[in-house]
Amino acid sequence: MPFKRLRAKKAPDGDQEPHGWLGLAYIAPSMVFIIGLFVIPLVMTIWMSFFRWPLLGRRKFIGMDNYAELIGDQQLWHSLGFTLLYTVLVTAAIMAVAFPLALLVDRPLRSVGFFRTIFFMPVVIGFSAASTLWMWLLNPDNGVFAHLLTGLGIVSHAPRPLESFWPALGVIILMVVWKTAGFTMVILLTGLQSIPNEIVEAARIDGASPFSRFRRITLPLMRNSVLLALILNVTSSMLAFDQFFIITQGGPNNSTISAVFTIYLASFSSYRLGYGSALSFALLVVLVALSSIQLSFMRQRPEGGR
Repeated sequence: MPFKRLRAKKAPDGDQEPHGWLGLAYIAPSMVFIIGLFVIPLVMTIWMSFFRWPLLGRRKFIGMDNYAELIGDQQLWHSLGFTLLYTVLVTAAIMAVAFPLALLVDRPLRSVGFFRTIFFMPVVIGFSAASTLWMWLLNPDNGVFAHLLTGLGIVSHAPRPLESFWPALGVIILMVVWKTAGFTMVILLTGLQSIPNEIVEAARIDGASPFSRFRRITLPLMRNSVLLALILNVTSSMLAFDQFFIITQGGPNNSTISAVFTIYLASFSSYRLGYGSALSFALLVVLVALSSIQLSFMRQRPEGGR
């Protein structure tokens, strides 16, 4: 028996080194991908932010001047304020649409697979293609919406929603909800299907109403799924660019310029790559702070949890 125990202990120890190298070989492609497409560009961005770096001409080291300038950049603060407003509104709208859709497709219906597919289909369309499609739909001269509204006699003249701030923002939010609600629906549906049926049936037998079951059972057990959906939606909304660049072009009167749009203007319209890099790093810090706050809520245990 002692001899057998000694051999059983030695075999795993002798295999540790080959298994360790095998594990490194498995993760090597992913590490190359992460280092090449994330770590190196991030280091380059931080390095460029300390220079006056024109698109053409020699760069010049200026230290923290770019960061000092962005503190007093009114356009930057305006774009950050608009981006936060857009993030709050569009995230609330997506959750308000995606949650009922998830509850709907969670039912054991015969054609539930068809509806899941229909609701998810807009997700596979790229933001650029979706924005171009909605530009055509909103065209006041030959767009579908204009012909439909005037043909039905709802309005006498074709609407021009992109000429005012709130209608333009409403159109953008409507397009984004149509485009992305299906993805959030899938995340929430995963949380719904992870709830044990025994708990729901026990509450139903005890006489709990549907609203009470939803508030006391469904929502608490879906906490992590809801927080994950919020993190993804907030992050993507803070990085919004395509829809504003294509549909509104920052108008009317530069009122729909997002934070990433500001980075684009600084880097490729004003040709100030160093200042654009400083703006990019500042936005990264904001995103990391917001994500850390949301992740802290995810790590907290629900009330009464052990």
